[in-house]
Amino acid sequence: MMRKTSVILLSAVTGAALTLFVTQPRSVLMGSTARAATSDTYRQLNLFGDVFERVRSDYVEKPDDSKLIESAISGMLTGLDPHSSYMDAKSFRDMQVQTRGEFGGLGIEVTMEDGLIKVVSPIDDTPASKAGIMANDIITNLDDEAVQGLTLNQAVEKMRGPVNTKIKLKIMRKGQDNPLEITLVRDNIRVRSVRARVESDDIGYIRITTFNEQTTEGLKKEIANLTNQIGSDKLKGFILDLRNNPGGLLEEAVTVSDTFLDRGEIVSTRGRNAEETQRRSAHAGDLTKGKPVIVLVNGGSASASEIVAGALQDHKRATLVGTRSFGKGSVQTIIPLGSGNGALRLTTARYYTPSGKSIQAKGITPDIEVLQDVPDDLKARTDTKGEASLRGHLKGQDGDEKTGSQSYVPPDAKDDKALKTAADLLHGIKATATSPAAPASGEKAAIDKPAANKAAN
Repeated sequence: MMRKTSVILLSAVTGAALTLFVTQPRSVLMGSTARAATSDTYRQLNLFGDVFERVRSDYVEKPDDSKLIESAISGMLTGLDPHSSYMDAKSFRDMQVQTRGEFGGLGIEVTMEDGLIKVVSPIDDTPASKAGIMANDIITNLDDEAVQGLTLNQAVEKMRGPVNTKIKLKIMRKGQDNPLEITLVRDNIRVRSVRARVESDDIGYIRITTFNEQTTEGLKKEIANLTNQIGSDKLKGFILDLRNNPGGLLEEAVTVSDTFLDRGEIVSTRGRNAEETQRRSAHAGDLTKGKPVIVLVNGGSASASEIVAGALQDHKRATLVGTRSFGKGSVQTIIPLGSGNGALRLTTARYYTPSGKSIQAKGITPDIEVLQDVPDDLKARTDTKGEASLRGHLKGQDGDEKTGSQSYVPPDAKDDKALKTAADLLHGIKATATSPAAPASGEKAAIDKPAANKAAN
């Protein structure tokens, strides 16, 4: 029997799924220790049954049995790590809609922190971004209802709704003494995940804001457009901007990486058992024809973004510029529970870069660190805490955890120091005396195999 599942990489609530197949759990011979553990588990389940019946019979008002069960499941999953959760049937349908890169709502990536909703980043050209909502804003109320006590999925559900309907958000922002009240009008959110422009007349600038089903095709289209617009002979190279990109589809991260690579491993995912290890490798055909690539990252670059950055860095295909990434090195599998029963979002594996490194709770360190000049009124919110600061996060395997990294990106490109450094590198100007220069045209220092699975052990 086979179970249809989906694999995603997320640092926030939105995202979509890559379909794959896995076998059902394997049967094993059960020893005395295992039998004792199983017996204890059944005793605990009996305890749960006793509590469930007591609540049904004695609670001051008659509870909804299905909601009691859903709450119990949700509590079990959220107690595992910050990224595992239960999705009811509607949330599951909404997630499947997001897979296509289109949904109704505000256009805001969020996560849960200390019972409140924290903004990871607003999506470009949406009601949230136009209203000035910022990364690290804390949403405390939705239409005068406190979010304290709601699950992340419940809060997101309240932020969604029919197009052209209004919702009022109360927001706490570092550096502001009083909460902000912002009224937004819901819109049909079409997530255009890839945007591009010509920079300095001879550089192709490409920004990826999320990884959905359209991302790789959008990237290929923009590479072709920029090459034709600038001219292959004049084109100095590409800047790939992954700053404040919270992640998305695992498969899209692989195919985006493959766009710039001719060969070698891109990423490996490793679960609890050795036989669950999977490796993704590049195919022949670098669509940029070996042009130099600079990747911009910061504290808001997470998950799928880190897969791309790690693969290109390990293969020496790109130079990374900016600040250390978020550090989410885990993979979530979407497991449908049958018609009308929703699905589980369960952390099932860690991922590793081509050299065998896990970035969980540590992030990726750029080749050249560039800190932005931050306006005085925003200095209190220029850092993202990172995966290591999330309650219940998976521990880094080598114990070397790092938190906090600057995530501010200037709204005006002329003030963007990381962007300027990237352009200088592509024009042959080194950022520092010891900084690695951008790879020369045609350079492909590919890594075909990771270091003997040592990270998995």
